[in-house]
Amino acid sequence: MAHNPGFTAAVEKARKRIRETDSQKVKARLDSGEVFHFIDVREDSEWALGRAAGAVHLGKGIIERDIESLVPDKSAPIVLYCGGGFRSAIAAAALLEMGYQKVESMDGGMRAWRELGLPEEK
Repeated sequence: MAHNPGFTAAVEKARKRIRETDSQKVKARLDSGEVFHFIDVREDSEWALGRAAGAVHLGKGIIERDIESLVPDKSAPIVLYCGGGFRSAIAAAALLEMGYQKVESMDGGMRAWRELGLPEEK
């Protein structure tokens, strides 16, 4: 998907400030029993079509408003994902600004998760 230049610039700026991971590492962490918040920041309509197994939904449009209710501990580890890793990078940067310390964006997002055939829920 071709993105508008302003959006692409915002994503690149965010990526300079955040940590990124990938779907294989996230799946390995889930399999090992590591405890972290796995949050899907996609739109409600995307979530309804399927999501990574074990994820909870907190769309990008509301994450800043609602994250403190879901994750009150700002030192808790959080992994965010979206469709391809762009929106989750911007959301991760926003959470860093809010004082969250261990936020990562899953590069490749749900697209990469599906390409690897990793488990989904509907």
